Amino acid sequence: MSDFLKTSSYDFTLPQELIATTPAVPADSAKLLVYNRANNTITHTIFKNILDFLPQDLTIFLNDTKVIKARVFGKKATGANIELLLNKPLFMDRFLVLIKGKVKIGTTLTFDEKLKAKVLELNEDGTRVVEFYLDNKKLDFISLIEILNKIGHIPLPPYMQREDTKDDEKNYQTLFAKNYGAVAAPTASLHFTSELLEELEKKYGLNYLTLHVGAGTFKPVDVEDILSHPMHSEYFEISIDCKTKIDKAKNILAVGTTVTRTLEFYARKNMICGECDLFLNPSNKPIIVNHLLTNFHLPKSTLIMLVASFIGLEKTLEIYNEAIKNNYRFYSYGDAMLII
Repeated sequence: MSDFLKTSSYDFTLPQELIATTPAVPADSAKLLVYNRANNTITHTIFKNILDFLPQDLTIFLNDTKVIKARVFGKKATGANIELLLNKPLFMDRFLVLIKGKVKIGTTLTFDEKLKAKVLELNEDGTRVVEFYLDNKKLDFISLIEILNKIGHIPLPPYMQREDTKDDEKNYQTLFAKNYGAVAAPTASLHFTSELLEELEKKYGLNYLTLHVGAGTFKPVDVEDILSHPMHSEYFEISIDCKTKIDKAKNILAVGTTVTRTLEFYARKNMICGECDLFLNPSNKPIIVNHLLTNFHLPKSTLIMLVASFIGLEKTLEIYNEAIKNNYRFYSYGDAMLII
């Protein structure tokens, strides 16, 4: 038996060719592995058939966050190249960012469209706090988004090992993306076609909440004991209507890890907006979410630990091995898994 509190227990070897760098076309032709806990069976199918496996009485929740073109390339006053990744807005029109290249407090960075960023703080975890300016006028979040939409790049996860293309602007965004704020897509939702969403809406009704996925979602756990991991926090919002649906729901399907964390954070804290820093793992199991739809995640990540909070570490690794054996595609553009 592996120790579910040890980070090393969540490691597995993935052949490089199983890392998806482009999505399945059409989206619902992706593979779907269905794990049924009631009879401990694994079924291999395709995403298009998902309705065949969902229970009758179900309340479905999705994340309507929208990915920002958060990656921009610019220069320092010295002429040296710099790359900046917007992570999230803070108070007073300040922003948390990651910067590739050396900067000091007071450094000004210049980008296209006359956009400038001034470095205000250097944090120990490698993040930086900046303010953005246009013609000496400090920018708020909405104004910044408008400029980033012109000059920014879709922040594809580093493991794709390629530059973003025009196609990614559509592919790395859910069909129902609405509220700008994420630097990574809620990828379990990328498998839906408009026809499939329509069918689900008709049969179950669909409910939307918002959690702005941050760069921390890709951060591997690098401490020996998982409970020592400093969990990243992400801003979330649940509407009053959505809250009512959660309170009444008997049987919940969370589409993705971000939805799961938001619902479970609400169940514990009774908050409908704020910063969600919930870390689900086998020692902190879900209390209201019964079913999970998700992709296949990175080794030693908080996301694979979240899957293990539903079905345990041994079963998670068994399913991952089964997926590898059957050539499932992994990570953001990869195939899906449904736990019922």
